[in-house]
Amino acid sequence: MTQPRYDVIAIGNAIVDVMAPCEDGLIDELGLNKGGMTLVDEDGAKTLYDAMGPAREISGGSAANTLAGLSAMGSQCAFIGQVADDQLGEVFAHDIRAVGIDFDTPARTGSPATARCLIFVTPDAERTMNTFLGASQFLPAERLDEEAIGGAKILYLEGYLWDPEEPRAAMRRAIEAARKAGRKVAFTLSEVFVIDRHGDDFRALIEDGLIDILFANHTELAALTGEDDFEAGIAALKDKVPTLVVTRGPEGAVALAGSERAEVSAEPVEHVVDTTGAGDLFAAGFLHGHVQEKPLETCLRYGAIAAAEVISHYGARPEADLAKLIAEKG
Repeated sequence: MTQPRYDVIAIGNAIVDVMAPCEDGLIDELGLNKGGMTLVDEDGAKTLYDAMGPAREISGGSAANTLAGLSAMGSQCAFIGQVADDQLGEVFAHDIRAVGIDFDTPARTGSPATARCLIFVTPDAERTMNTFLGASQFLPAERLDEEAIGGAKILYLEGYLWDPEEPRAAMRRAIEAARKAGRKVAFTLSEVFVIDRHGDDFRALIEDGLIDILFANHTELAALTGEDDFEAGIAALKDKVPTLVVTRGPEGAVALAGSERAEVSAEPVEHVVDTTGAGDLFAAGFLHGHVQEKPLETCLRYGAIAAAEVISHYGARPEADLAKLIAEKG
């Protein structure tokens, strides 16, 4: 096997996040799903944007956020995702390349526009996400760089992008390319509504042995396994994936690999500002430790440190020096 060019290559939604603080009353007035993620069309996105207060725009997307964290910790990364040939597409491409991530997917001409996620952050730090997927859901398999996929230690896929047909086919092909090259495949379940729609696909991938590292939170674990009891959900999956990682918010996280089990508490945070990206950055910390062949507990610890950093400020990308934090606290 050739020496890998990348630690992690990811396929995900290429999204620009538009974030604004708001009161709970606005969530109720707009009829939004507080704390969840809802898909909206282009007209719905415009209506919500008009209702927002002063906002910040920053490139996002679940897998892209994870790569941003990985890159900040020193891992070599590449991203595959679809933007449109428009202003937000240029913003996304600039932002991801600026943090040292290779991004070579050509922009798509014509409609729809580049994806955006309108995020309302309430005083309790809950983020209510409303996503217009736009161009990101039109990633064709022929846009994949299979040589780059085969040249990465880990292929990381986000469940959100499984919903539209075209990128779902692209991700299946990417899994084949990674497997052919003898690389690992990591998958994050992303959200309960995705499992509700595609749980049978995800369970089939797991049963077929195509997932090496599975990321879930406790509610996604329950949705995937049908087990409301946390330990019962763990038991249902632990022998089906080589590495299972389950986060539990303020209660920390658990990972299982074969007969080994590790747990960590959540890293203390003086003031939680915005939980956007907590799971994405947890995955970043875990994967950074994993590609360095760190012990399971250390990987979890890295994840907790990265997640704590991102929830201490607005936005789903790290602002502090994660490499330094890992060195000091890891």
